[in-house]
Amino acid sequence: MTDSSNLNSLDQSRREPAIRVVLLPRDTNGNGTIFGGVILSYIDLAGSVEAGKHTKNRLVTVAMKEVVFHQPVLVGEVVSFYASTVRVGNTSVTVQVEVESKNRKGEIVQVTQAELTFVSVNQEGRPVPVR
Repeated sequence: MTDSSNLNSLDQSRREPAIRVVLLPRDTNGNGTIFGGVILSYIDLAGSVEAGKHTKNRLVTVAMKEVVFHQPVLVGEVVSFYASTVRVGNTSVTVQVEVESKNRKGEIVQVTQAELTFVSVNQEGRPVPVR
């Protein structure tokens, strides 16, 4: 798991996001900032992109650890979701997703991070080996 203090010291140009999005007015909450649930759905999507590198089987999300939002995201900001594999088990894949936004000043800010667990399943939804 990447410590948030180490995140800022990483060379940003060498990391490739799993996904990158520009959030729109339809994604805002009553306070005019991006709704947290929208960010959570993109975290799940980015995590599944990374987990999918380990299997051709269907994957389902079974857990997402605590998500704490450190900075708000505003309409029009470019949000990057960086995903990395933490662990590959027999039937599961654990992925870390870090979320950053490029604000209107051009600064990169850490929005949040989450650890997700995906399980490899068959047609009947029963766990099967990842590999």
